[in-house]
Amino acid sequence: MSATADHAETNLAVRLGFQPDMVVQEIGYDDDADQELREAIEQATGTELVDEDYDDVADAVVLWFREDDGDLTDALVDAIAYMEEGGSILLLTPKTGRDGYVEPSELGEAATTAGLSQTKSINAGKDWNGSRLITPKGAAKKR
Repeated sequence: MSATADHAETNLAVRLGFQPDMVVQEIGYDDDADQELREAIEQATGTELVDEDYDDVADAVVLWFREDDGDLTDALVDAIAYMEEGGSILLLTPKTGRDGYVEPSELGEAATTAGLSQTKSINAGKDWNGSRLITPKGAAKKR
């Protein structure tokens, strides 16, 4: 990867709200996940992503979700339980025409049902779209 591409990826992570020293939990990782985006988030935070088995609260969650991964609302509700109050979820879904594509209407409905608000949608790589979802104040639970 060129230095310019690396810088652009890091800027994307920063634009998505990832900041130094944030604890970011990754859920739904598989071989198809965008490695450049993962590395950009780690570079922006200065920490490695923690996995689904992390047993403390995180500042943010990266949720890779495909059509056949189950119920999106349930996945979002579960992700909220892992976050600090006021945290955000970066929901990543395959782009149109890719295996596992999720309809935008399903994304909006699931986010609303889970009590989340969408703040921005982004092109998160060659195969992935991203939606930044935030919890209303007081909604996140500490485990």
